[in-house]
Amino acid sequence: MNTLNDLAQTIAERAKADPDSSWTAKLLAKGPEKCAEKFGEEAVEAIIEAIKNDRDGLINESADVLFHLLVMLQSRGVSLDEVLAELARRQGISGIAEKASRPKA
Repeated sequence: MNTLNDLAQTIAERAKADPDSSWTAKLLAKGPEKCAEKFGEEAVEAIIEAIKNDRDGLINESADVLFHLLVMLQSRGVSLDEVLAELARRQGISGIAEKASRPKA
């Protein structure tokens, strides 16, 4: 888990960098919508690798998904700790029960 925390911290630091010197800063400078779009693209690429049963491709694309998820969270001011707290809250609750407890849209 330290790797994700370290990555989230690095992304937060790079958010303050010059966009010409950092891919992360450049992506964040394009706004939350672009960050979300990039996350979606990476998620689709991971899905494709899973369907192809390409283990190495899935590992690589999953790393991209996690990175871009953290960038997207950063772009909206949501911390990894907040997401981890939500996961901890759900721990030990059946997925069916947790989903049923959500407010209806």
